Amino acid sequence: MKDRYVLDGIVPSLNTPFDEHGRVDFPSLTRLVEHHLDEGAVGFLTTAQAAEVFELSVQERIAIIKLVRDMTKGRSKVIAGATSRSHAESLVLAEAAVTAGCDGVLVEVPSFAKADRVQTINFFEAFAEQGMDMLMIQDLDWTGCGMDLSLISELFERIPSFRSIKVETNPSGPKYSAILEATTNRLHVCGGWASLQLIEALDRGVSAFLPTALTRPLVRVIRSYRQQDRDAAKRWFYSILPVLAFTRQHLDTSIVFHKMLFHRRGIFSTPGVRKRVNTFDSYHRQYAEELLIYLEAIEADLATE
Repeated sequence: MKDRYVLDGIVPSLNTPFDEHGRVDFPSLTRLVEHHLDEGAVGFLTTAQAAEVFELSVQERIAIIKLVRDMTKGRSKVIAGATSRSHAESLVLAEAAVTAGCDGVLVEVPSFAKADRVQTINFFEAFAEQGMDMLMIQDLDWTGCGMDLSLISELFERIPSFRSIKVETNPSGPKYSAILEATTNRLHVCGGWASLQLIEALDRGVSAFLPTALTRPLVRVIRSYRQQDRDAAKRWFYSILPVLAFTRQHLDTSIVFHKMLFHRRGIFSTPGVRKRVNTFDSYHRQYAEELLIYLEAIEADLATE
């Protein structure tokens, strides 16, 4: 009988900073990790969707994972993202994460297995053989309900290391509750993209959230909620809803906005991104600049409180 995995709080899914030549900017990444730790992060996810993961080479990803693990030992958990378009690359990344001492490894259902239950089970069983202490499955479906509940339950019973699931489906709320009920609250459920429903997720029993930024205000929301001050939790949550609504238009919008944020704060040397498919036009940029100013006021309020 598995115990529920312990991971409670904000676990940022890290952006990848690039320098003026488009190379991974490791000094900026170091500043980013320290920034999130200072704001109350309890762990990190790297390299995943927010990291422009499909624009990174395997060597870059391994170097990023190693840096984040090395600088956070004893201070936070690290979950390594191993999703790749190549099954072989996913295994290489998982092995590197285990060797680096990461606390867990995250992977999505590969496209070749999504339509075949047996192939999906075989994939995750083979993936788990890399020896990670904790396997986190990313149940990602931008437009639908994601993995079948009975499949999740079967994987949970068959694979000892499968102890956490990151639910990013549409909608997410009922999926959170269904998974917790089906596994008698033993499978750790965390939220990511659906942060627009953060209060609802807390009500449903979700304990960890993997956003890209806004660590300090999100920590404040959760702290208030855990202190039984739901009204204060809602008040702080409502204050950042305009930012969440803007960044949740599209993954590309989120990445560009948060890189603008980190560059404005002196954490990233540039706001550069690698090739993206979505247009971030002048109207986006104008409103993003207004939201950045708005966020500074929110941070000032948090500081005074």
